[in-house]
Amino acid sequence: MKKMLLIILISALVTGCKVSYGFNGASINYAETPDIDIRDFQNQALLVYPPLSQRLNEGLKDQFTRSTKLKFTTVNPSMELEGEIIRYDLTPLAVQENNLASQTRLTMAVKYRFRNNKRPEQDKEETISAYRDFDSSYMLTDVQDNLIEELNKDIIDQIFNATMSNW
Repeated sequence: MKKMLLIILISALVTGCKVSYGFNGASINYAETPDIDIRDFQNQALLVYPPLSQRLNEGLKDQFTRSTKLKFTTVNPSMELEGEIIRYDLTPLAVQENNLASQTRLTMAVKYRFRNNKRPEQDKEETISAYRDFDSSYMLTDVQDNLIEELNKDIIDQIFNATMSNW
């Protein structure tokens, strides 16, 4: 009898609950905020790698296109995202006995401003950074494209989660 009651209780709980998974972390009310304006992020870092800004901008727009149903507009948008690359530099790490670094760290930082014109309490302004280490026996030009792909992905994910998730 107890076993039967337990089975009925578990069945009721399982059928009465709805589990919803969203893997992109976005929680957007599309009726209230159907569109966004993502302005190009300019590179204001001291070390300038020309494709960096373009790749970041394309990656941001791709992320919002793939992960949301937001439409892009520049006319009276319900949300706005803008910013700039403020850091892109190298730091020597792990100095060896010959006073040369065995590792080098490439760091990228982006300052962004997010405005929700429908809900101003969700406005944000932050600086996000990411870094990758590489063996100093390589020249930056040898590893730069792969590293900025990883850095951009990390920073884009952080910006997307910070602006589109209401945890």
